[in-house]
Amino acid sequence: SLWLHSTVNKEEYEALDNLFKDLTKKNIPAKAGKLDRTQFRDVLHTTFKMTDDMILDRVFRAFDEDSDSYINLSEWINGLSIFLRGELPEKAKFCFGVYDLNGDGYISREEMFHLLKHSLTKQPTEEDPEEGIKDLVEMALQNLDKDKDNKVSLSDFQAAVEAKPLLIEALGNCLPQPDVIRTFEATFSDPAASCQPAL
Repeated sequence: SLWLHSTVNKEEYEALDNLFKDLTKKNIPAKAGKLDRTQFRDVLHTTFKMTDDMILDRVFRAFDEDSDSYINLSEWINGLSIFLRGELPEKAKFCFGVYDLNGDGYISREEMFHLLKHSLTKQPTEEDPEEGIKDLVEMALQNLDKDKDNKVSLSDFQAAVEAKPLLIEALGNCLPQPDVIRTFEATFSDPAASCQPAL
């Protein structure tokens, strides 16, 4: 059974399975048992309060293990297992995959710049925002690049996050916040509540 390979317990697995079936039940036959990008983004936005479009797209790609542009039940369970119950090393690996925009195994200065530029609130200032972002990239690189080769490998990222766990989302919010997770989990344990979170 799939739940034996996840970090959620059997009851949580069944609730996630029921939610997935509920989310996909009205799909056309060609998409039966699959969430498309729009459906998945809606879940991330409404249920997990994630709003950055670029990060939402990258989280979709991280969940979509077989790169078929859909999330199947296995990918749904695996991804939500990391969201809900993942240990710090699993979450760090997940976030690294989200931040490695070109999939080359490193987070470059350019990728950091792109991520930070999109995740920062756009506020009118007299300063050149590009310069401020470049400064943030240098600070991120200083904290994350453990071997000082001007790019961040998975091992660099994991070591940095292990030393300072708050660095896990230094380049953008790609994990749900603890209060949102608690609200989502309450739908599993409250028999009066439906298995479906408010969407």
